[in-house]
Amino acid sequence: MSAHACYARDLAGHFDEPWWLFASDVGGPEMPVLYPCLIRSRRPSGEVVVRLGVPLVDDYLEFLEGRCRPNTVLAAAYDLRVFFTVVAKDPPEVVPADVLGFITAQRTGRIESGLVAAVAIDGEPAGVATSTVARRLSSISGFFGYLQARGDVAANPVPRGLPTRRERSRPGQGVPLTRRVRRLPRILTPAEVDALPAQLRTHRDRAMVAAMVLGGLRRCEVLGLRMQDVRVAERRLFIADGKGGHQRLVPVSSRFFTELASYLEAERPRTSGTDGTDGTDGTDRVFVVLKGPNRGKALSVRGIDEVLAGARRRAGLTHGTCHELRHTCLTRLREAGMALEAVQAQAGHASIESTRIYLHLADDWLASQYRKAAEVIDAQVFAGHPDATLGSRP
Repeated sequence: MSAHACYARDLAGHFDEPWWLFASDVGGPEMPVLYPCLIRSRRPSGEVVVRLGVPLVDDYLEFLEGRCRPNTVLAAAYDLRVFFTVVAKDPPEVVPADVLGFITAQRTGRIESGLVAAVAIDGEPAGVATSTVARRLSSISGFFGYLQARGDVAANPVPRGLPTRRERSRPGQGVPLTRRVRRLPRILTPAEVDALPAQLRTHRDRAMVAAMVLGGLRRCEVLGLRMQDVRVAERRLFIADGKGGHQRLVPVSSRFFTELASYLEAERPRTSGTDGTDGTDGTDRVFVVLKGPNRGKALSVRGIDEVLAGARRRAGLTHGTCHELRHTCLTRLREAGMALEAVQAQAGHASIESTRIYLHLADDWLASQYRKAAEVIDAQVFAGHPDATLGSRP
C-alpha cells in the first residue's frame, strides 16, 4: 500500500492543499489511469513540475511546459485528471462516445450507463458551468491532438461538432458540443471603488489595488512586477510577462506611484544579508510578504486574494475580485472616451474582439449611439409631419 498526494482542488485553490489517495500495488510514481493524481515537484531551478503518473499524459504535460505558461500547464493537468478519473480508460481506448458521455456527466451530473464512471472529484458539484466544460474539452482535444501527431492514436476522439444538414456544403461547421453564454463581467460602482481602498491597511495593498483599478493590470501581472519594471519618471509600468507571453508598456495613474513610493520607503523589507535570513530573500519582485516566516518573499496569488477578501468584508462588499477591478478600470477608460484600440493596448488583449465587451459595459455608449440613430430616423420618418406621433395617422 502506498500513498500519493493529490492536489484535487480546482484552479481557484491553487493546488495548495493535498489529499491522499491510497492505491494497492502501485509501484513508483506511475499510477493506473483509473486513479490519475496531480503530483507536484520542483526542479533544482525552483520551477514547479506537475505530473499525473500516466505516461502519455505526462509526456504531453512536459511538451506543454516548453510552449505554455505554468498556469496553462496546471489547468491542462487538472482537466485531464478530471477526464480520466471519470472515463477510467487508457488514452488509446477513449472513443467519441466517452467524450460525449463526459460532457453530459459534467454538465448535468447524470451518468450514461456504460460510458462514464460517477462524477466524484472531491465533492465537485454536478452540473459545472458550460465555460468549465468547454475549457476541459479544449484541454482534452489538445492532448489527443498531440497523441495523434505522435502516432499514438489514429484519430482525435473529441468531435469538432455535431453534424448538421448543411455538413455537405459547409464541412466542419457543425453544431458546437457546448453552448457558450458570454456574460458581461461585473464591475464596481464609483462608491464601491472608493470603499474598497479605504479598508486596505498598508501602502502595499493600496498600490496593488491601484495597479488593477487604475491601470487595468491582471493579478498575475501585478504579482510579476519586478523592480526594474517600474518606470517612475515616465509614470509607466513594463509588463514583462503578460498573458500569452506578450510584453507591453502601460501608463498608470500617479496615485499608484504615490502609494508605491510610500510602500517602498516605509514597508518593503530591505535586504541586510546575502543568506536570505533577513530582508527580501534576494527577490526582485516589487510586492513581497511583509510579516511572518515568509517575510521578504514574493507575494503569492493566495496572499493577494486574502488581502482583497479581508478588505471586501470590512467594506461590506459582496464582490470585488482582482479581475473585477481590472474590468472596472477598462470600462471607465472607455466611458471616458478612450479609443477602443487604446483600451485594447492598455488591457493587453491579443484580439480587439475581447475589448469590444467594454462597449456594452460602458453605460453611455449604447444609449448615445441609440439616441443619435433615433434622431436620424425621426427626422426621416416624421419630416413632413412634425406633430405626428407613433400610431397616429396623417
